[in-house]
Amino acid sequence: MPPELLDILRTIDSSPVHEAMRQWRWLYPAVNTAHILGIALILGSILPLDARMMGAFRTVPFNPLARVLIPTAVFGIFLATATGALLFTTDAVKYATTPLFQVKLGLIGLAIVNALVLRAARDWPPALGSNFTGTTRRLRWTGAISALLWLGALVSGRLLGYL
Repeated sequence: MPPELLDILRTIDSSPVHEAMRQWRWLYPAVNTAHILGIALILGSILPLDARMMGAFRTVPFNPLARVLIPTAVFGIFLATATGALLFTTDAVKYATTPLFQVKLGLIGLAIVNALVLRAARDWPPALGSNFTGTTRRLRWTGAISALLWLGALVSGRLLGYL
């Protein structure tokens, strides 16, 4: 790890936010709870959408489902990111140098890129019409990849507390 980055991480580890997260009795549990809520919002909205893209719930048009689930997932991503940054301050050097943490961040990054690429595609269901109830090969693959990436990020994150 470059010495400059290590210096930044050590600065985070000695910051007032770090001290508050470590010393205020209810701050860490509150932030951790909010982080779990963000994760629940992400997975609770992304996985049904992924399942729909893979061909489940074909009687449900894609667009009404997406109009509800996508903003919920985006809010969950922002909540999990903000609270995750606060949790990171509790031991920045340790987290940044832990391969499992790096895997978690990589999986999240890939999952977000996967979603953005799909959103820009011509066969993104909203572009196929408001009553689209089918699926395509690309949607099935994208949904499966998305589900695996998000579930991998979840497992990686939860394992951090145990390894």
